[in-house]
Amino acid sequence: MTVSDVDRSTIFAPATGSTRSAVAILRVSGPAAGLVAERLAARTPEPRRPTLVALTDPVHGGAIDRALLLYFPGPASFTGEDVLEIQHHGSPAVARRLADVLADMPELRPAEPGEFTKRAFLSGKLDLTQAEGLADLIEASSLAQARVALRQMDGVQGRLYRAWRETILQALALLEAEIDFAAEEEVPDRLWQSVEPPLRATAMAIGRHLDDGRKGERLREGLVVAVIGAPNVGKSSLVNALARREVAIVTMIPGTTRDVIEVSLDLEGLPITLLDTAGLRESEDPIEREGIARARARAASADLRLRLVDDPADVEAVGGGEATLTVLNKADLWAESLLPVGVLRVSAATGQGLDGLAATLVREARALLPEEDAVVVTRSRHRVALADAAAALTRALELGGDADLGLLAEEVRLAARAIGRVTGAFGVEDILDRVFATFCIGK
Repeated sequence: MTVSDVDRSTIFAPATGSTRSAVAILRVSGPAAGLVAERLAARTPEPRRPTLVALTDPVHGGAIDRALLLYFPGPASFTGEDVLEIQHHGSPAVARRLADVLADMPELRPAEPGEFTKRAFLSGKLDLTQAEGLADLIEASSLAQARVALRQMDGVQGRLYRAWRETILQALALLEAEIDFAAEEEVPDRLWQSVEPPLRATAMAIGRHLDDGRKGERLREGLVVAVIGAPNVGKSSLVNALARREVAIVTMIPGTTRDVIEVSLDLEGLPITLLDTAGLRESEDPIEREGIARARARAASADLRLRLVDDPADVEAVGGGEATLTVLNKADLWAESLLPVGVLRVSAATGQGLDGLAATLVREARALLPEEDAVVVTRSRHRVALADAAAALTRALELGGDADLGLLAEEVRLAARAIGRVTGAFGVEDILDRVFATFCIGK
């Protein structure tokens, strides 16, 4: 599938936000990109050379702005088509007028979400994992997320998957050659001894790749840390203190927090979503009971839990548990001799111990997130397809060399197709709209 198979219209969209700024960018991609420059500035700039021009309304006349034009003739452009980039002053009024002028041109239409990147994929400028890496880079809220997304956008993940697929395709070619030409004695009777080792090595490599504790997805979505405990132990105060802003209502009334409150943190470049939950207790209030039920459900699915207590005697009583840290709040109200040793002690009111708690969160987060240079699975779509590939390879290996060659080749073919779904090499037409619909307009 190529751009010509889908749509040859010329599209345009702003590539920057709609707020006031020093500079804003509008992109045009398609066969009429050069024509847009001619109409707005009476000339087409030299390729890849910024050119300062006066923009004029070609229909109604009148100046629009002074802007820089950048022209990239296809195929040497991001989308593989002719691309015009208009860098104008970041006035919302200028942006609106420029968009209105382009909308009046019959050769142009507004771009759909992610359509520029979709055209780049369809033109072979990047594979599907790179396109998704670009989307993740735009959405990244922490340095760790940005680093992984940038590596994916640079093609590290795609190259690994393509290497696996190439190994599988080579084995498939040998198997099909035996099927087609064995009768003519142009190939050995059995090639299983040649294809079994690379297929087994590839299956094992995919299995190790998938056996990562879902660290890649956890990084992309952000590590979820739930703050749980009884009413009035200071959960909301602690969340506010860690967030360094008032995100949760704090009162002396038990049951103030009724629903789960989420706040995103960036701790030393790591993405953490902190959950302030309803106090866990028995209640006759149906609204509070619903809040408690939601708190229990979110806490159960969280990557890490901070169980907050405000009495040293409760530290041993509540215990810890898997992926749970017990934290004693209001430590400033107790004599040092009464405070348990080796337990995280903080005071959300005074700030005591918060740096230590943050350091502990960072340490725990690093253990749950991938290494900086790791190639990881970042989306459930990838995981499902790779699991399908591994399952097909496993079935082929279990069949062995004595099996019907047609059945054996079909399993190997299914494995290659499954990996191809990840990179976009095969059978992705049904998922393209869903992938690119998550992009912002203009990208």
